[in-house]
Order: sequence, then structure tokens, then C-alpha cells
Amino acid sequence: LIPMAARVRHHAIFLRRGPFMRTALYPGTFDPITKGHIDIIKRACTLVDRLVIGVAINRDKSPLFTLEERVAMVEAEAVFWSDRTGTEIVVYPFENLLIDCARDVGAQMIVRGLRAVADFEYEYQMVGMNRILDDQIETVFLMAEAQHQAIASKLVKEIARLGGDVSSFVTPPVDAALRNRFGH
Repeated sequence: LIPMAARVRHHAIFLRRGPFMRTALYPGTFDPITKGHIDIIKRACTLVDRLVIGVAINRDKSPLFTLEERVAMVEAEAVFWSDRTGTEIVVYPFENLLIDCARDVGAQMIVRGLRAVADFEYEYQMVGMNRILDDQIETVFLMAEAQHQAIASKLVKEIARLGGDVSSFVTPPVDAALRNRFGH
């Protein structure tokens, strides 16, 4: 049995490549991680042996939280699901092409969460491009549970900035981080 803290790895990938090791990459900015993201993580863990949560460094976005803060928040949530499901979870910051990141971590699939039709239209285009870049890496779409479909990090940040209650959308540690960031 792998100790709980060892199941979630920070920054370093120690890949055990094997013929039966199913590895998926779940990418996002996670600014902040929400209950919708956690729902996708939980369900992705049932599909794979190793889930790499890729925390994107996106120069086009101005994240509220630093990369280090976002990684720490994701790690804190991932420990619970790694322990509960037995899936090895690796938290991995990345800045390169998604398909290159998937190759770097040995992922056979990319997991994407869908909330609405608008998500699908964007994701459909991305899948087409990724299949041209590497047709050996599949994309798997997971629909968020109904109670999480409206959750978007952008809206969570806006509600928190204006002093609203975001406890229905994020876990208590993330709620505290948002309140602290906005001085509430």
C-alpha cells in the first residue's frame, strides 16, 4: 500500500511505464479548483490507474492565485481522492501544448469536463486538432454532475470578489483562500 502523501506527487513525474498502466491527463488552470473539477477528478479516477492533473500556466489569463497556490489547492483535494480510490494522482504544472504535455506524462488519454453545449463546441475543435497532432492519444469527455454544471471558476471568483457566499461551489479550504484573497 502506498502511503497517502506519496500518492500525490508535486511537480516531478516518476512514471512507471507498463503495458497495463492506464494514465490520463486532466488539464486546467484550476483558478481556483471547484467542486465541478473535483467531480471530474473523482470520476476520472475510476477509469485510470494514474491521473495526472495538469495545472496550466496560461500567459493569456491573469490568474487570481499563483501557480504555487493553485498547485497546492489541487494537491490538497487530490490527496483525498487518491486515498479513496487507490488511483495514483500526480499534480503537474505545464506550459507547453496540451498534446505535448500528454506525451510528456505518458498519458493515453486526455480527460475533459463538459458543463454545457458551449463547452462541447470548443472541445470538439480541440479534439480535432489534437488528433492530427497525435492520433494515439484519445480524449474522453465527462459530463459534470447536474448540481455542478453551472460552476465556473470565473463566476466563483466574481461572486467571492463581491462578498458573496461561494461555499456551495468550492471546498472549505478554497472558500477560505478566496475570502482571504478578497479581504472578506
